Parts: sequence; structure tokens; C-alpha cells
Amino acid sequence: MSTERVINFGAGPSALPLSVLEEAQKGLVNFDGTGIGIAEISHRSKEFQAFLDEFEQNIRTQLDVPPTHRILFTQGGGTGQFSAVVLNLLARHRLLHPTATPEETVLDYVVTGSWSKKAAEEARRLAAGHATVRTVVDSRVYSKDGKAYDNIPPHAEFAFSEDPALIYYCENETVDGVEFSHDPQSPASFPFHLLKRDTLVPLVADYSSSFMCRPIPRLADHAVIYAGAQKNIGPAGLTILIVRQDCIVDVDAAARLGATPVPLSLSYKILADSGSLYNTPAVLPIYMSGLVVRRMKENGGLPYYEEMNRRKAQKLYAIVHEGEQKGVFRRKVQQGSESWMNAVFEVLGEGAEKKFLEGAEKEGMKGLKGHRSVGGIRVSLYNAITEEEVDKLIAYMTRFLGES
Repeated sequence: MSTERVINFGAGPSALPLSVLEEAQKGLVNFDGTGIGIAEISHRSKEFQAFLDEFEQNIRTQLDVPPTHRILFTQGGGTGQFSAVVLNLLARHRLLHPTATPEETVLDYVVTGSWSKKAAEEARRLAAGHATVRTVVDSRVYSKDGKAYDNIPPHAEFAFSEDPALIYYCENETVDGVEFSHDPQSPASFPFHLLKRDTLVPLVADYSSSFMCRPIPRLADHAVIYAGAQKNIGPAGLTILIVRQDCIVDVDAAARLGATPVPLSLSYKILADSGSLYNTPAVLPIYMSGLVVRRMKENGGLPYYEEMNRRKAQKLYAIVHEGEQKGVFRRKVQQGSESWMNAVFEVLGEGAEKKFLEGAEKEGMKGLKGHRSVGGIRVSLYNAITEEEVDKLIAYMTRFLGES
């Protein structure tokens, strides 16, 4: 068995910086001079609490999270939040509108890929009989074949409800390689200008696969932002929440008014009141993710990573475009809607994809096979993937084009 590390372009669990893995090795044996390994230490210890506080502060500082929002740590991944956001924001809506009927209680979903589709499906399951789930826009309607998630729909096609209990969107679709642009002038940006400005809009964003890769546009305008750490900044097991204070509500009071009861482990108020320590948290994933975010701060924070990630994406899409011109590659996402984190394309020709993947693996590059539901090639360019590693992939792709 080889003992050498390969370049991991997989979509998640993500690649992690080698220096963080080496530091975590030490912490597994002796965390912060306690003589106890991080996987053994009490989550109530002062040393772990200090680390958790630093982790939270590093996120708050780098993302410029305002004091109107709490940062919470939980488990269950993005899938767990498909449920939690529905239940917590339905509770909030019930407290604001005690007599609202199911027809008057509306959940708005923007569907641009596999994950937002799953989120909407979970909302329909949980809200049945309590609320109406509405698709604001479905990007398949605007795709090349009417079936694929390959675009961000035009702003003119977004029609939000008058007073929804929540508005959901997925910033980056990991499976489909579609992402909202961070350029406010781009037609593929999120249409913040269409949201009501005279109220606290219940805007929810799934940032699982792009969290901390660059600043979050209009962060303060969001009610809830969540991210499973394993897509970009840490190992599986940790979910990070940024929740506006008005969405941290007494879910039991809402239940007495007819809202669906919220399990304690999903209640934002329970998480907030306990400082994310109501029950034993994901101690090891918190530790490793905290090391990653600490390292990000030392490297210059989000401005550094945004520029690096921009360069990586531009280089990769340039070689994909070159391959398109030669009839070897075919991009799967319409121009302007491509993801910085998960670039997807096809290798054309009988057996060509297999040849591409086998050749890459021989050169120490793994995790390039697309999601099983859509196939093709997927290159994940998370923060831990260096520019030099991307250059190695591009050199391989260039040689592949020359041989095709």
C-alpha cells in the first residue's frame, strides 16, 4: 500500500491542509497541554470552551458577521438543516401570525440543483397540513434540455411570496456545479433587490460547499446561513449556523399556538441558550475545523482565499473551454452560472471518461468522478486545494487534449 498522499479533488469529505492534519495528530494525543487527547476531553472543560470561543470569533471576524446574528455549532449536516429551518421558521411565523391558515403560511423555495430540490421535498413532507410549499423558480425550465440543473434563472423569473415564512436557496450546488455569482451586476447573482426592504426577510441560504471560500454577499440580510463543514473546512460531523436573533424563538410557545413541535436537538433557541453545548457536540470535527479557520486567519483571511479560489477556477475553466473547442470536453453548466468550488464537465468519446480518470489516478489525482446521479467529471477546488495542485491537474488535462 502506498504511504504517499495524493491530491484529493473529491467533493466531500473535503481535502484538508496537511499542516492541519499534522497539528490534529498532536491534539489527538495531547490537546492544549492538558495531557488529554481532543477526542477524550470533556466538552465542558475550560480548554475546550476557550477553543470553541476562538473558533466562533475567527468565523465572525473573517465573515464580518454582525452582532445581530449568532454563530451556533450543531450536527446533522445540511440535511439536518433541511428540517431544522422549516420547523424553527414555521414556529417564528406562528408567533408572528397566530391565526394564519396553512394556505396563508407559505414557504418559498428556489430550486437550482439536487440539494435545493431535496430541501424543498423535505419542506413539503414536514409542512403537510401546516403550510404551503411553493417553488419560486426551477432552473430546469431554463436548461438546455429542460431537464438538467445547468443555470441560475433570470432575475425576472423570480417571484417571491408577499409574506413567506422562509425563502430558501442553495448558494452552491455541489452535485450540479451551479453557483450564484457574487458579482451583484451578474444576471446569475441572487436577486436580493426583489426582496422586501421594510421587514426582516426570513432568507435562508445553504452554504455547505462554499462556506469560507470568499465573503458572503449581503450576509446581514439573511435570517439563517448554514454549512456542513465537510464540504470545505473540516471533517464530517459538524454543522455551522449563522442565525439572526429574531429567528431564535421559543418553539414551545409556538407549539402551544399550533405550530409543529420542534425536537430539542433542532431548536435554535436551545442551541443558542446553551452556547452550542446542550448535548455533547462534535468535539473532534470542531477542533479540526477550528484549526483550519485559525490557519485561514494566519494566511490573510477571506481576501487571500477569495483571490486564490478565483485564480484556480479561472485556470480550470480555461482548459475546459480549450477542450470544448477541440471537441474533447463539454461543460455541463451554462456560462456565468459555474461554481468556483465544484467544476463539472464531460469527456466526450467512447471510453474517454474512463481513460481520463485512470490517467489522473496514475498521476496521483483522485476524487474526480462526478456524482453518481449525473456522471461526468467533477473537480472540487476547496480551500485546501492549492494552486500548484490545480496546475498539476491542468498540465495533465493539457496532455490529455494533445493525445486525444
